[in-house]
This record gives sequence, structure tokens and C-alpha cells, in this order.
Amino acid sequence: MPQRTINQKVAVSVVYVAAMFMAIMDTTIVNVALPTITKDLHSSPASVAATVIAFLVSLAVFIPASSWLGDRLGARRVLLGAIVIFTAASALCGLASSLGELVVFRVLQGVGGGLMTPVGLAMLFRVFPPAERVKASALLILPTALAPALGPVLGGLFVTDLSWRWVFYVNVPIGTVAVIFGLVFLAEQRPPSVGRFDLPGFVTSGLGLGLLMYGVSEGPNIGWRTGRVVVSIIVGTVLLLGMVVVELRTERPMLDLRLYTDRLFRSTALVMTLGSTSFLGVLYLLALFFQEALHMTALQAGLSIFPEALGVMMGSQLVSRILYPSFGPRRIMAAGLVVVAGVMLLLSQVTTGTDLWLVRVVVFFLGAGMSGVFLPSQAAAFASLPREKTGDASTVFNAQRQLGGAIGVAVLTTVITTLHPLHLVAGRAVANLHAYHVGFVVAAGIALLAGVAALTVSDADAASTIVPRKRKAEAATSTSEPVAAA
Repeated sequence: MPQRTINQKVAVSVVYVAAMFMAIMDTTIVNVALPTITKDLHSSPASVAATVIAFLVSLAVFIPASSWLGDRLGARRVLLGAIVIFTAASALCGLASSLGELVVFRVLQGVGGGLMTPVGLAMLFRVFPPAERVKASALLILPTALAPALGPVLGGLFVTDLSWRWVFYVNVPIGTVAVIFGLVFLAEQRPPSVGRFDLPGFVTSGLGLGLLMYGVSEGPNIGWRTGRVVVSIIVGTVLLLGMVVVELRTERPMLDLRLYTDRLFRSTALVMTLGSTSFLGVLYLLALFFQEALHMTALQAGLSIFPEALGVMMGSQLVSRILYPSFGPRRIMAAGLVVVAGVMLLLSQVTTGTDLWLVRVVVFFLGAGMSGVFLPSQAAAFASLPREKTGDASTVFNAQRQLGGAIGVAVLTTVITTLHPLHLVAGRAVANLHAYHVGFVVAAGIALLAGVAALTVSDADAASTIVPRKRKAEAATSTSEPVAAA
């Protein structure tokens, strides 16, 4: 490709936002299509659930290796290669003629997804100095907020008017454009020295996270006392404990657990994990609640969840431009999580007689509250870490976030399954609203726990990211030199 010159803040942002958008949307758009895939491929619902679990497990296995590969082979090469893998696997998923093929291609998708998100985030925070981290985090609002809400809408449209195969094909044009843009404009990022591949760390972290993700994902479907679920969770936990011992004794570990000695990183990572557990769990619960309890179609449910994305995007403008420069991350995150918990408690009062537009307004404020969590936690997380630790920190941060989302879905699914989503009324099966209401209350409790964790964040530690609005223009001017793409 011919060499081009462009500001690397723009180049990295475009490629990473496109990659993250695909990866996040994939988790919600596929869920809508599962019933249709079940019928078309002549499988059972339990069997088709393997397509979701295969993706999550593959994602968990390869996230730990992303930082080392990015440092060893070059972040640009790994990011674009991962997007190619994810895009090609998406096309293959759409072409799958059997459930077995679909599961294999979903594993391949997970390989690409597990590599591209941490590497891309590390590249983004290398080109944006601490004073501009809030601006960088605001860019991530598009995929973080829009993708999970847009997934059910597009999924409903594709399943209704086209084919379930389009829930995978939709990634192809996005990925293709991102790769071409990256080849032309993206510059390479490579640290001066790279350690040896930490094979013991990769085995213990990859297998441990993979088995734990499998157990947590399968538990609600087949029962927490089922043999393979119990074994997966126990073995996964033992491997992760072994990983802690191995990594703390390794000079250049696969997952640098010493990052947790940094107070700011430790606190913000915990807030993001608990926040993801609550928020992503509720997005999944809302899709079920709207369709199973309120009798909406998949498209109607998606459109009713969509106001959440508008809330996040509008709230992020307020947070990034006014609140964060004035107050710092601690109070914004704590207040945002209180709002989120309050909204979830309001959702626990929704019945079939509740005005739908009132519900959509409440969902809007769910997103607005989460904008006070996503943006400050991402902006502040790496503020007190050395620049060379950005790749390692991104890997750990993303691994926690992915695990948090899976746990949220598992916990809330278990709640409604335990309380039975259907009950008999006059001999007829009727949705058990109480089961869903309890799920929303549990999610609110997790959000409040995240709010308590937010109170441990030190604004002083994040001082380099808290830049008054007048100084932001000066900082942007001094760091806006374009970089030639390799």
C-alpha cells in the first residue's frame, strides 16, 4: 500500500471504533436470530446455544495473548490481522450449512475478537496523552452504547425481512472498510523490547478463563449442578489461581497482575467489571422481558431498548465536556451508578399495563447513567501507569470486562430460571413478571456495589486526565502533529 500521512489519533480511532463496534454488536445481534437458526439448521435450542458459548470461550482464551502478540509482531499488524480473521469468520458463519460448521466458525470469530479489542485499545491510549483520555474515551461511546442497542434492532429486521445469515454478513463491509483504511493510514506501534512468550501463563490464563466462561455461560442453560458445569468452573478457578502464582513469579508475564498494585487501575477496573456485569446483564434481560413478558416482536423489543444508546451518547457529551473536567471520575461514576440502580428498580415495577413510552424514557436514563461510568473509568484507568504498560493493562482490563458481561447474563438468567419465567394461570402458561422484576432488583444491587467501588477511586491519581476546558485546547494543539503511516 502507498504511504499516506494522517493524524494518528484519527487513524487509530476510525479502525478501533469499527473493530469494537463489530465485536460488541455481535453479542446482541446473534441472540435475536437463535430461534430462527434453530429451525433452519434443524437443531435444538440447547445445541444452538453452543454458537454463543463457543464465541465467548474462544474470546476468553485469546485475550491474554493479545498484548504479547501486539508487542512482538506490531500492534498495527495484529489489529488488522485480527479484523481480517473476524470478518472472514463472519462471512463463513453466514455460509454455514450445519450447526457444526457454525460453531467452528464462531470459534474463529472469537480468535479475531479476542485479539483486536485489547490491541486496539492499547493503540488508542498510546496516541492520546493522559490529558486527552476523556476525548479518547468519548470516541468509544459509539461502539459501547450504540452496538448493543442496535444489535437487536438489526437482528429483528434481518430475521424478519431477509435471513438470519445477515446477522453475520453485516460485519463484512464494516471489517473490509476498516482493514483498507488501516492499511493505508495506520502507523505501526512497536515497543523497543519484547520478552519471551509466556507459555505457562498463556495455558493457565487462557484455559482458566475459557473454562470459567464456559461454566458460567452453560450453568443457566443446563443447571449449575450439572457435572460438566461444576467441573469447568472448579478446574477453571484452579487454573486461574495457578496463573496468579505463575505470573507473579515471571519477569515478563502474559497477564501482568502487578498492575493491580496501582490503586487507580485496580479501582477503575473493578468499577468497569461490576458495571458491565449489571448493565450487560440488564440489556440481555430487557430483550427477554420485552419479548416474553410484554409480548413484543424482536424488532419492537430492539426499538424499545434503543433509547439506551441515545442516553449514553447524549450523556457522554455532558460528561466529557463539562462534568469530568470539573469533578473528576470519582463522583461522576458513583452518581452514575446510583442513577443506573434507580432506573433498574423502576424497571422492576413495569407491568403489561405500563405505558410503553414511559418505559422507553426510563431506558433512556439507563444509558445516561451508564455514560457516567463508561467514559470516566476508561479515561482514568491507565492514567498513573507507565506508557509501556498500556498494552498489558488493556489486556487485563478487557478480560475483566468480558468476564463481567458473561457473569451478568448468567446471574440474571439464573434468577429468572430459578423463579420460573412462566407459571400456570387457569391452566394456561403466562409470563411470570415477578421473576423478571427480581432480576432487575438483583442487577440494581450489583450496580450499587459498583458505586461503592467507585468511591475508592482517587481523583488525585487521575489528575493528569482532569484538564480544565481552557487547557484542553492548548494540549490538543501541542500534540496534533500528523504521523506517516508505515
